Amino acid sequence: MRTPPPDDTGMEAGYLSQLREKQTPVLVKMLDGEQLRGWIEYYDTNMIRLTREGSPNLFIYKREILYISDENGRRR
Repeated sequence: MRTPPPDDTGMEAGYLSQLREKQTPVLVKMLDGEQLRGWIEYYDTNMIRLTREGSPNLFIYKREILYISDENGRRR
């Protein structure tokens, strides 16, 4: 009998950690089509905090995110 795959590979946490540490500008595409720009200051298993210039900072539930891409165009 095969073992089911793990729920978490750690790749997401590694990617978000890298973006946070370098304060990489990101584009967050929401499920409703809205696009938000800023950098990830904090994250946990359920949400990210997007820090923005000239706009309020946001706590965003991950379940509402379609994808996050850095300004170089890499999508996760």
